[in-house]
Amino acid sequence: MSRQILIIPDLHGRPDLLRAALDRFPDAHYVSLGDAIDRGPRSMPVVEALMDLHAAGRATLLMGNHERMMEEGVRWYRQYLGTHDLGDYRRAMEGYQWWMRAGGETVRTELGGLTLEKFPPLLEAYLKVLRRVVYVTADGDIHDEPPPHPSVLIAHASPPVRHPQHPNPLSAALWLRPFEGPFPLPDGVMYSVHGHTPVPTPSRLGRHLYLDLGAYDTGRLAVAEVNVHGLPQVTVFCGRGDPARARKYARFGEPIPVTPVDLPGAPPR
Repeated sequence: MSRQILIIPDLHGRPDLLRAALDRFPDAHYVSLGDAIDRGPRSMPVVEALMDLHAAGRATLLMGNHERMMEEGVRWYRQYLGTHDLGDYRRAMEGYQWWMRAGGETVRTELGGLTLEKFPPLLEAYLKVLRRVVYVTADGDIHDEPPPHPSVLIAHASPPVRHPQHPNPLSAALWLRPFEGPFPLPDGVMYSVHGHTPVPTPSRLGRHLYLDLGAYDTGRLAVAEVNVHGLPQVTVFCGRGDPARARKYARFGEPIPVTPVDLPGAPPR
């Protein structure tokens, strides 16, 4: 592979764990699986760091379901500004409350207040660069459509498939859980990598890999180095948090071998 591609799952407001990954892999190109915001204490520094990487050509940023919920209110509010239709305003407020209930309240608290009328420009700019699904080939190139060469599919929750609750496959890729499969992969895709569904340890279920370790809660972040022709090398950064909380996460599939890295303040393993 001509460049190192590292996949980072759900950061949820943990810039310390993102910084640990950047320090260990300073020359990599990063693919963020989304859910960078909400739940954790510092969503804004995470978004700022990801946007700096994106501006430098060092990161590809994907949308998670939390970014999708954040987007809903903003999208309808921008439409309302053009139409002055109170129905659009109502949908904007409903979208905003949807996000608040699902974790956006932590961002509002972090900012000392947040409204659609004065929505942070950084968050709106972040929403505009997010992609849904990408494919990485052995040369390190990143594609929006399945390429003619072997590749790895990367999306927040699942591969893009049609589903009774999500007729749009790109929407399904933000929401579906492993038990809602099967998830057929396009020709030439060797395996897929996802976050969204927290697991006690990085796991493989068939040809799908799941990396979300509940970083905001457990203090553990799994970072996977793409290898088109085999399993990725996975590094788990162990920082401040309560790893015992991972006991509530579902166990499924087979564990993937990992290399743990202890950070300052991490509880003993």
